[in-house]
Amino acid sequence: MSDAFPHLESVVKEIADEMRQRPDRGEVATYIPELARADAKAFGLVVIDADGNVAAGGDSEVPFSIQSISKVFTLTLALGKIGDRLWRHVGREPSGSPFNSIVQLENERGIPRNPFINAGAIAVTDQILSGHQPREALGEILRFMQFVADDPSITIDEAVAASEQRTGFRNIALANYMKAFCVLDNPADYTLGVYFHHCAIAMSCRQLAMAGRFLVHQGRVAKNGSSVVQAERARRINAIMLMCGHYDGSGEFAYRVGLPGKSGVGGGILAIAPGKASIAVWSPGLDHSGNSHLGRIALETLTKRLGWSIFGA
Repeated sequence: MSDAFPHLESVVKEIADEMRQRPDRGEVATYIPELARADAKAFGLVVIDADGNVAAGGDSEVPFSIQSISKVFTLTLALGKIGDRLWRHVGREPSGSPFNSIVQLENERGIPRNPFINAGAIAVTDQILSGHQPREALGEILRFMQFVADDPSITIDEAVAASEQRTGFRNIALANYMKAFCVLDNPADYTLGVYFHHCAIAMSCRQLAMAGRFLVHQGRVAKNGSSVVQAERARRINAIMLMCGHYDGSGEFAYRVGLPGKSGVGGGILAIAPGKASIAVWSPGLDHSGNSHLGRIALETLTKRLGWSIFGA
């Protein structure tokens, strides 16, 4: 255990205590009915440092729906399958628009702006699906999540997936619009089925922080040093997370937190301090951009106290 770990552990517990007492908690997502059941008072934080030490505070072992955080892992998988050919189907620029906007698709002939808005993630999912049945593609995504987290118990919350399928009219519209422009190769309903289910993967903060470690260690799994992706690709995934990981709140997150990160409307955020730590935070209340309100505040506090911003202390 490194000499710095007791300080890290103390900071994590302090932040968890501070966040638990704050009255400003944001609004829990309701457009997916099953997510509306989340406890707005919940808060969890886990930091896993470069040596594998785990500092945890709050509700760190409670599973939650990771939603769009899964897009980091589907992007990694798709790049591993088809490499840079993926960028024919999706861009790499910030959107500046809500995560489920259709406006840019019309202006840009069906090519989504980046892999982390809903349209972009649907296009990425479509590439993973190609050559497979939906059940096979979904199994591949889930096994990858279990592998990088080193935890075979991770599962899909079927109630959340069913809730998304019943109410996902905007995503259905996005997929069909992209299909009209030949951006999707597979039937839109097949691609959407896989997409809804991988967004419904349930993980705790500890499991999520474990899963993000390969982006801390230049694409390698810390436990045995095996490569998940090339170092250059890990760096580029982190770059896209920094620019696009929080929808139209990405600039504000980079400004305040200074780390690559990816949020989900379930209230989770995965953040990466390259070479230092993988961080997962969960608080279900969201801000106006669909990002965890207390999660962002907690991460800003953490990077300030530890000097972990990639832009300097």
